[in-house]
Amino acid sequence: MSEIDSPSTIERDMEQTRERLAETIDELLYRTNPKTVMRREVAVVKGFFVDPQGNPRTENILKVVGGIAGFVGVLVVIRRVTR
Repeated sequence: MSEIDSPSTIERDMEQTRERLAETIDELLYRTNPKTVMRREVAVVKGFFVDPQGNPRTENILKVVGGIAGFVGVLVVIRRVTR
């Protein structure tokens, strides 16, 4: 029997594979945890409105406010036209 085929080598390889699989499963569980997903999404939204130094990104804030105001304006016009 060669070194590659020895039972101790096979057992060691199996144990290493189990450890890697356990780490992979742990990572997948962490990434798909609802709290983790929520934190990640909140960070993305916050990053859109606040720069890394904590200052507001006024250009992005104004875009969103303008979009909301435009949408509300369209709704008001549609409502007045349909009355």
